[in-house]
Amino acid sequence: MSTAVAPARTGQVLADLIPASRVRDVALVVGGAALTGLAAQIAVPVPGSPVPVTGQTFAALLVGTSLGARRGVASLALYALAGLAGLPWFAQGTSGFSVSFGYILGMVLASAVVGALARRGADRNVWRTAGTMLVGEAIIYAIGVPYLAYAADMSLSAAIAAGLTPFLLGDALKAALAMGLLPSAWKLVRR
Repeated sequence: MSTAVAPARTGQVLADLIPASRVRDVALVVGGAALTGLAAQIAVPVPGSPVPVTGQTFAALLVGTSLGARRGVASLALYALAGLAGLPWFAQGTSGFSVSFGYILGMVLASAVVGALARRGADRNVWRTAGTMLVGEAIIYAIGVPYLAYAADMSLSAAIAAGLTPFLLGDALKAALAMGLLPSAWKLVRR
């Protein structure tokens, strides 16, 4: 009996290379939520901002591209719902609603978009991966920053200054890391 993995084709994400089963899908969804929760604990406070720099957004985008839209959304929805139910795995061990919850909502939507793009092969080379990650980050900010403005009773310009501008360099670094990780994973699979 051969256990060789079939060559990757467009329409697949990395998770599709694991033999299909419901157990696989459940394990991937739970694992993606747990990875996001663990990455959220890597948190650095940002002076003047109620939102810390975390590994959470990187994990959420990695989960979306690796698992695909359907499993990515399920994973990030599980992450969000468990955190709302009291599991302390949001940034810095928090749970429930906070001024940064909009970013979590943005991660759910971003995982759908980057997962759909990955199914079209957008995670197979360096530049397309960079574009995919930047699209995902833009979606997270498009939801997170207005939510921050509303929840923290800030003007939109103050929310941009506190919840977007300080994070741009870190997001560029996260995109660069993804540019190396995802295409490299596909190269390994093709061998």
